Amino acid sequence: MDPIIIMWLGFILAAYSVVGNDVIQTLGTFLSSNEEKPWYLLWLFAGSIMTVTLVYGWYQHGGDVSYERLIGDAADGFNLDNPKYLDPRNIDGFSWVYLLPPLVLMVITRVGIPVSTSFLILTFFQPKGLYDMVIKSMSGYLVAFVAAVVLYLFITKSLERKFASTPIPDDRKKWWTAAQWASTGFLWTQWLAQDFANIYVYLPRRVDGQTLFLSLTVLLLMLGYIFYSKGGAIQAIVKAKSNTGDIRSATFIDLSFGIILFFFKELNNIPMSTTWVFLGLLAGREIAVRYNLDSKVSQATLKNLGMDLGKVFFGLVISIALVYLIKWIT
Repeated sequence: MDPIIIMWLGFILAAYSVVGNDVIQTLGTFLSSNEEKPWYLLWLFAGSIMTVTLVYGWYQHGGDVSYERLIGDAADGFNLDNPKYLDPRNIDGFSWVYLLPPLVLMVITRVGIPVSTSFLILTFFQPKGLYDMVIKSMSGYLVAFVAAVVLYLFITKSLERKFASTPIPDDRKKWWTAAQWASTGFLWTQWLAQDFANIYVYLPRRVDGQTLFLSLTVLLLMLGYIFYSKGGAIQAIVKAKSNTGDIRSATFIDLSFGIILFFFKELNNIPMSTTWVFLGLLAGREIAVRYNLDSKVSQATLKNLGMDLGKVFFGLVISIALVYLIKWIT
């Protein structure tokens, strides 16, 4: 099969898989708290931000849309002509087997398992990068978990109780709507800067204008489908958490997640699993909220959170297994 065809097939499959699995981390609470609004209005909002973020990254980094996640640190001798994650056109043995990660991700996503696309896809292109990704992602989970516990156990203790028992006053609905859309927009840009790498790893490291336009069109269509289908199976994980449908709670979740991603984005350009950060945030929040409301955390809640974490570790095991599988096949 022509490598160019494999590149574009890989990109399309990765786009569908990543959008279907990872976008819900970022836009899940946004979807839950805006279910009464037309899907195309939400799509236009998110699509506009995606377009600006992609084009800005492409322009700012000389054709690299991954925000240097695929390039590596200059101090280590990496640049666009010598990237850490090889250009698919320069990979010996680049064949149909590189389509396995997004295909596996599609299957897993259909049953609602929030696996990490960073581990499943990027590890194929740079197996040696797995260790650094795991360490950074575990750190992200712990930071998000602790931050959420502190935030919701102490800072927003009275607020969450009030949100759960009191509807939004009519004269404040517009203010909260604007606040939630602004926090979602901020979070969305930070997530895109992290996860563009998971999709564009299949395309050349220096993307030309035509490729940029075609790839953006694919991404917008995929995003439109997610909004039309109201999030798909992964959205159930978000809805299962306490009060995530309240626009006020959603605002705090999105803002917290965005700040944590911004911290790790500025820390270094090693790719990381935003899935782990997202679930760490939800887990810490759920424990704190349940404790504030019920003065205890039930075994059912702990079991639910443990299952979420188990699903993520399952994705890590699958990632490692696929790396060895491709080595065996090739």
